[in-house]
Amino acid sequence: MLLDALQATLRAPWLDGIMVPITLLGNLGAVWLVLGVVLACLPKQRRVGVAVIVAVVAAGVIGKLIIGEVVMRPRPCDVNPSMHLLIARPFGSSFPSGHTAAACAAVAVLVAERMPRGLTIPCAVLAVLIAVSRLYLYVHYPTDVLAGAVLGIAVGVGTAKLIDAL
Repeated sequence: MLLDALQATLRAPWLDGIMVPITLLGNLGAVWLVLGVVLACLPKQRRVGVAVIVAVVAAGVIGKLIIGEVVMRPRPCDVNPSMHLLIARPFGSSFPSGHTAAACAAVAVLVAERMPRGLTIPCAVLAVLIAVSRLYLYVHYPTDVLAGAVLGIAVGVGTAKLIDAL
């Protein structure tokens, strides 16, 4: 399995110390909601900030409360409990990755709204790192992360278009 190969080749104490804090930034979409609030406090970026907040919340609701409850896919750490987890076992099902959905939703809004690259690129890098951390930490399958990315991008672009139309 690809996920087990990743564990066998990449797992290292120095990387553990990077991946755990990175994944924690994505808990409940916190880093992205803070970004949305900061942008919403800036008069010229208020619309973008609101769009980020709406997109992150919508991606979470659609991903975890709708798709996740229907699919109810077990997490890799449940299928292979011999793997030592570096974080507490996340709640809910594995599919799709909520961390990835929230991250991609926020970044999709930034890209759709043509925000400066000085903001968009670091956010995109962080989004990718958060997605990879979910694989590294053995709490999602690659298809969970891929589905989260697709969901997040769709919700982010849709939210940006909706906010622009309003």
